Order: sequence, then structure tokens, then C-alpha cells
Amino acid sequence: MKKVKDRIDNFFKWVKGTELVELTDIDVSEDPVRPELTLEWRLDSGRKIYGLKYQNDVEAIVCVAYTNEVPVTVREMDYMSQIACQDGQFGNIAVAYTVWSRKRGAGREIINKLHEFIIKDKKQVKRLVTLSPLTPMATHFHISNGAKQISINDTTQNFEYKLIDK
Repeated sequence: MKKVKDRIDNFFKWVKGTELVELTDIDVSEDPVRPELTLEWRLDSGRKIYGLKYQNDVEAIVCVAYTNEVPVTVREMDYMSQIACQDGQFGNIAVAYTVWSRKRGAGREIINKLHEFIIKDKKQVKRLVTLSPLTPMATHFHISNGAKQISINDTTQNFEYKLIDK
């Protein structure tokens, strides 16, 4: 029983100690979803990389494009983020197009932290959606984390996380 209590205590200590940070350098070959997208592409117009940091370690990564429409392909997302970010502005839709973790539970936690981050910045972002691959793993991940599937496309699917204060 003590082992279970210690594991629960450690988990809550970990969750409370994590923070969402903006990153400018990652190893894109670690990305299991879209390793073909270069670091430069991920940091180009209207795009950011966020990490889930605990102490000195980054335990999960999510890449986000800011657009004004929901894309159905990476190419569309590229175009939409460039259009939305003209004149130093960012789009009002945050599109999470890849997420991966280095620690069990960190993928879910980075989505929660991204959700909280967007809620705090209500004036800018109005929606949090994904551009996910057509895989059972992606479907299960987003549905189990509270997202609703909003479209199924030829090669991708989109989920939406409602932006409501928890």
C-alpha cells in the first residue's frame, strides 16, 4: 500500500512541477508523427514548439501552427499559418500537428498545459484543434483526453479541445 501511495504522491508532485516552455531547438528525428518536417519549418511563420519541462528535462513536445482556418493537410497548414501571421499577427486557431512524450503521461500533460496556456490568452486564440494522422492511436489519444473529432479527411483527422476554464 505504501508503494501505491508513494507513486501517487510522486505523480502529483511531477504534475505540479511541470511547466509549458517555448523551445527553439529540438531533435526532429524524435517526432514519431512528422519527422520529415524540419526544425526551420516548425519555427517558420505562425508556428511554435512547446515543451513540457520538469526540473531540467523536457519530457514532452507539441508543435503548433496558428491559423485562421482548420487545415486538412500539412501543406494547407503551412499556407494558412503564413497567411495568418502577416504583420506580426498570429491566427486565432492553434493547430497541434504533432505531440510526443519521453515519459509516460507527459503527452496528456502537455496537452493540458497547452489548453491552460491558450485559455489564459483568451484575446488571441479562440480554438484548439489538431491535425492528426488517421491512426487508432491518434484517435484514442485525443478522445481519451477530452477532444471531439470534428472531421475525417483523406489522410488526416481533426479533433477539437473546447476552450473552457476548468
